[in-house]
Amino acid sequence: MGKFNRYLITAALPYANGPVHIGHLAGCYIPADIYVRYLRAKKADVKFVGGTDEHGVPITIKAMKEGVTPQDIVDKYHKIIHDSFTDMGISFDIFSRTTKQIHHETSAAFFKTMYDKGLFEEKVTEQFFDETAGVFLADRYITGTCPKCGNPNAYGDQCEKCGSSLSPDELINPRSTLSNAVPVKKQTKHWYMPLQNYEPFLKEWLLEGHKEWKNNVYGQCKSWLDSGLQSRAMTRDSNWGIKVPLPDAEGKVLYVWFDAPIGYISATKELTENWADYWCKDDTKLVHFIGKDNIVFHCIIFPAMLKAHGGFVLPDNVPANEFLNIEGDKVSTSRNWAVWVHDYVKDFPDQQDVLRYVLTSTAPETKDNDFTWKDFQQRNNSELVDIFSNFVHRTMVLMHKLCGGKVPAFHPEVKDEKDDAVLTNLLASKQKIEESIENFRLREALAEVIEVSRQGNRYLQEKEPWILAKNAEENQKLIDNCLHLCLQLTANLAILANPFLPFTAKKICHMLKVVDRMLDWENAGSLKLVSVGYSLRPPEYLFTKIDDAKIQEQIDKLHAGLIKPAAPAADAAAPAAKEVKEEIQFEDFAKLDLRVGTILEAEKVPKADKLLKLLVDIGSEKRTVVSGIAAHFAPEEVVGKQVTLVANLAPRKMRGIESQGMILMAENAAGKLVFVNPDAAVDAGSEVR
Repeated sequence: MGKFNRYLITAALPYANGPVHIGHLAGCYIPADIYVRYLRAKKADVKFVGGTDEHGVPITIKAMKEGVTPQDIVDKYHKIIHDSFTDMGISFDIFSRTTKQIHHETSAAFFKTMYDKGLFEEKVTEQFFDETAGVFLADRYITGTCPKCGNPNAYGDQCEKCGSSLSPDELINPRSTLSNAVPVKKQTKHWYMPLQNYEPFLKEWLLEGHKEWKNNVYGQCKSWLDSGLQSRAMTRDSNWGIKVPLPDAEGKVLYVWFDAPIGYISATKELTENWADYWCKDDTKLVHFIGKDNIVFHCIIFPAMLKAHGGFVLPDNVPANEFLNIEGDKVSTSRNWAVWVHDYVKDFPDQQDVLRYVLTSTAPETKDNDFTWKDFQQRNNSELVDIFSNFVHRTMVLMHKLCGGKVPAFHPEVKDEKDDAVLTNLLASKQKIEESIENFRLREALAEVIEVSRQGNRYLQEKEPWILAKNAEENQKLIDNCLHLCLQLTANLAILANPFLPFTAKKICHMLKVVDRMLDWENAGSLKLVSVGYSLRPPEYLFTKIDDAKIQEQIDKLHAGLIKPAAPAADAAAPAAKEVKEEIQFEDFAKLDLRVGTILEAEKVPKADKLLKLLVDIGSEKRTVVSGIAAHFAPEEVVGKQVTLVANLAPRKMRGIESQGMILMAENAAGKLVFVNPDAAVDAGSEVR
C-alpha cells in the first residue's frame, strides 16, 4: 500500500428505476465499504464515491409504465436507494446523481474534448425504428427471443436469463416495448468510438500489466480483446439524457455507458475542489467495485475513454464479483424475485450487521453463489451468536461477576504459555486479515475475524475462571489475567470487525467505554486498549438467535411476491410462418410411432442450462427422455403433464444420458415452447394418428 498517497474508490452507479436488493449489496457495495473502512482505519487519504445513474433506457421505460416523467422516477428511486445504503452503513463520502448540472457539464466537456481531438467516427447507419411510436429504439426498447437460450423476453443488448450479450439483429421475432410493433430499419447519424484503435494499449496495460486481477475479471477482458474490439456508438437518439454538445445533434444524447462512469469524476468534483488530485495524479490508486455485468465497461471502454481524453489515472484494480442467486434462482426484478434492502431493514431492525456478515461470508467473489434464508439463519445463530457474541458476552459477564465490573490488572508473574499465545495468535490474525483485504479476499478476511473470537472462546474454556473462582483468594491473579486478556481481545475484535460489522464495533466500544478512535487499525494487536481499573458498562448481546418462524415468514414473503411472466399480447404481430418442408409420402409418416405420455418426474441436467431429464410413462413402460425445454419450464411445472412422444426414435446420448424418444413442441409468436398434447386426458400409451 506504500506506493500510493491517496485512494479513490468507486462503487457502480445503480439505475434509479427501482430499489436495491441484496444482490447489489453482495456484488459491490458491501465489498467497497469494507475496503474503504479498512483504508480509513489505516488513516489513508481516501474518497468513496457513488451515486445513481439517472439516464438511459431503463429509466424511460419505467416512466412510461408508471405514466410519469423520467425525472419523477429518478427523484423517487434516488431517495429510496440512498436511504437503503445509509441504513446498511455504506459509508459514501458522496452519493450524487447523474442528472445534476455538474455532471451534465463534465460529461459534455469530456465528449467535446474527444471530438475536438478527432477521436470519433461519424456514421450514418440503419437503426431500429418504431413506426407506431415514431421514435428510434435503443437496444433496451427492443425485446424478442434469445437465440442462445430461448428466453422470449430478452432485451436487444442482453438476455437477463442466460447473461449473453446481444444485438437487436440477433433477436428472434423482435418487437418494440413501446407499441409491440415489429420495428423497421431507418437511417440515423451517430458518433462512434473506434475501440479497435485502443486494442494495443489495452492489451499492454491490462493483459500484461494487471495479471494480478481476479481470474473472472481478467478472463472476461481477455476474451473480449482476443475476439477483437469494434467501433461502438457513443450517442443515442433520445430526449432524455445529456445532449450531444454539437450543433448538428438535435435529438441526440450521450450513450448512458459513456456518461455514467464520468459520474465518478463529476461526483468527485462535487465533493472536493481538489478533485484533480484523485483523478489526475499518478500516486492515486483508483479502484472500481462492480458486478460482473459491468466488467467490459469499467475495464475496457472507460479506460479507453480515459486514455483517449488524456490526463486521467487508470484503474489499478476492478475486483468485480459474480452474481448472487436467491433460493436457487437468479435474481429477477421483473418477477420480483429479490430480497429488497429497504424491506430487510424494516423486517430486521438493528440487524444490519447480520446481513452484512452473511453477504460477505457467502460473497460471490469468484463464482455465482446462492443466498438462502436458512443459511442466513444458520450463520447468524451458529457463528455470530454462538461464537462471536458468545465470547464477548461471556467476557463481560465474568468481568462483572469476578472482577467487580472493572478491568483487572495483568500479573506477569503468574502468566503461562496460553496467555502468551493470545498475543501471538492475535498478531498473526491481524496480518492475515490485512493481506486478505488488500487482495480483495474479503470472505477469507471475515473468516479470520471469526477465528479470533473462536480462539477467545477456546482460551476462556481452557482457563475456566468460573472454576478458579471457587477458590478466589488463591486464584484471583489467574482470574485477573484471563479476563484482562479477554477484555483486550474484545477491544481488538471491535477493530478487526469494524470494516465488516461497523454497527457491532460501535456497540463493543460503548460497552468498553472507549472512544471511536480506538478503532484505528494501528491499535489492532495491542493489549493495552482498555485501562486497568476502569469501570465498564453492563454486558449487551451483540446478536440474538433468529427463530424458524421468522425465517419461514421471509421465505413465504419471497414466494408470495413472485410475479409470473405476463402472457404475450393477443394482438401481437405474428411472425411470418415458415415455409412447409418438402413433400413426403404417407408411408413416410406411417413410420412414426407417436404416443401420449405422462411426465412422472423432471429434473435439471447438471451443467446444461437448456436440458431437462424427464421420466415419461407411455403405458407399456417408463422411459427417460432428455428434452431442451429447461429455458421455458421449471421441472416442477411439467410433472403430471401429458405430452406427445416420438416413441420409435433411435436412442441418443445427451450429456451422458440416453434419451429414449422425443417430445413434440410447438413454438408460439413470442418464441415460447408449448406442449403438443390432447385437449382431454387419455391413457398413457394412446396412439396419436
